Amino acid sequence: MQKTKARVVIVGGGFGGLFTALDLGSTHDVTLISDEDHFLFTPMLYEYLSGEVEEWHIAPGYGELLGPDLNLVRDEVGEINLEEQILTFKSGRKSLSYDALVLAVGGVTNFAGVAGAAEHAIPFRKIAHADQLRAKMVAALDRVPPDLPPQDTQSALTFAVVGAGASGVELSTKMADLLRDAFQRRSLRGEPRVLVIEMGDKVVPGMGREIREFVEAALLESRVEIHTLTRVVKVTENSLVLEHDNQQTEVNTAAVVWAGGVRVSPLVENLAVEKTNRGLIVVNPTLQVPSRPNLFALGDIAFYKDAAPTLAGTAQLALQQAGLAARNVKSFLAGNPLETKHFEELGEAVSLGTERAAVLAGGKAFGGPLARQARFALYTARLPTWHHRLRVGASWFFDGTAPRPLLPLGINR
Repeated sequence: MQKTKARVVIVGGGFGGLFTALDLGSTHDVTLISDEDHFLFTPMLYEYLSGEVEEWHIAPGYGELLGPDLNLVRDEVGEINLEEQILTFKSGRKSLSYDALVLAVGGVTNFAGVAGAAEHAIPFRKIAHADQLRAKMVAALDRVPPDLPPQDTQSALTFAVVGAGASGVELSTKMADLLRDAFQRRSLRGEPRVLVIEMGDKVVPGMGREIREFVEAALLESRVEIHTLTRVVKVTENSLVLEHDNQQTEVNTAAVVWAGGVRVSPLVENLAVEKTNRGLIVVNPTLQVPSRPNLFALGDIAFYKDAAPTLAGTAQLALQQAGLAARNVKSFLAGNPLETKHFEELGEAVSLGTERAAVLAGGKAFGGPLARQARFALYTARLPTWHHRLRVGASWFFDGTAPRPLLPLGINR
């Protein structure tokens, strides 16, 4: 009789989860669980906001990617019983058992307890968030008549981005360029205002000096205001309250976008395994949880010692770990020795507005329009499957990657 395949369950459909599933293929009974019906290539969500890429480019459906040999469950896991090796679902769906479990759920937006932030600030982690932000930008522009005085126009078109990490920088420069283009197209007086609020003393603290120079130059060119050593005290529907040097200031805003960090998923918070003081799951160099050898964790939720510090919390680390996770799941189920690996940064590619980027590769950085094209080429190679890479690469090559203007509502490009 044919031997029953071992059951491998992967929770989370981001870089870590999806690429682990693809690497496992049909070798086992593999089930991927995600609360979305699509994968999201998050490093290019900024280009989706600007219209440089289309939704299908960066958010292909799991049905297209997984094929017939892998199972997909679209649901949200409510609880994991490690003793009985069973997952239950928030929807009430029938529970699912496993022989090996891979956790790659990623993090959730960390509003840090700031009053009104969860209610009024827009996170930037999903397609829906980018759609919401773009709609807010268009709506704010539509409310401004061309003859409005410059100072009133700027007040009506002030946008704030909380967090000056890579996400905050990419988002703010993209927004500033889009808004400035809209001002010219609509013949508005004055200029828009985009603020970046950062509690630390500098932007992109995790990046090296070489690429930081390009980032700072792009922020200056896009006229993004940087407010360091400043914290957000409160967010309302139309404003935010800032505190700097023990003094508070309220700023009227058309929208506030929260790029101020992540925290671990509630699913991980409730899991009885060893964690760091930040709530990350402690894993061995094999990506196994020490007390549970059939439990693997990777990406944003795992503390993996043997990785370059700059990789923490990045899609790049989750992507690299996925290959190790898949190999080790196979080895564990086969009773073979497991592997370990040191993860180094493969380079950095930062979008800086709609016409330029900065790329760090081989220890050398370069910027401008050429870096923007290099970034597109680099990310084409990192899309999930070869047929999706081919389709997207052809689209970018033949149809171009020009941004989509913020035209008045109801007017097509």
